[in-house]
Amino acid sequence: MRLSLYQPDIPQNTGAMMRLAACMGVPLDIIEPCGFILDDRRLRRAGMDYIDHLDMKRHISWDRFASGTNRAELNIGRIVLLTTRGSVPYLDFTFRPGDALLMGSESAGVPDEVADAADARIRIPMRPGLRSLNVALAAAMVLGEALRQTALPPAASGDTGID
Repeated sequence: MRLSLYQPDIPQNTGAMMRLAACMGVPLDIIEPCGFILDDRRLRRAGMDYIDHLDMKRHISWDRFASGTNRAELNIGRIVLLTTRGSVPYLDFTFRPGDALLMGSESAGVPDEVADAADARIRIPMRPGLRSLNVALAAAMVLGEALRQTALPPAASGDTGID
């Protein structure tokens, strides 16, 4: 299981998802270009000292990330795009251990060519008339369900996870 961020443009959200990936023990992909300098101080502040525990890989482009060679190297089975235009609610989707959960940029999501290349498109059902959730919150919801289904969460330590 991986968490993959397509051209993120808000450092605080990216930092929160870095912390999420570190705490859940899943690798994080950042597909560039980003809408900020990746070593931005706000990013480091949001990720705090968790960044040092993160397995992160930067990809210079979508084409590089989605290439067959890269997917094989990273053991990516499917690219699962979380999108408001997804056809399947995430709770009805069957996740697999090799899935890469792809999150679009906060301002624009992903272009059609990226959406078309995804192996699956899922969504979080919401009340009518509301546009979307914060991308970091959506990532936490879907990653939590994916880890629950695949029995891949980190070993329980007795911690509540609340800080």
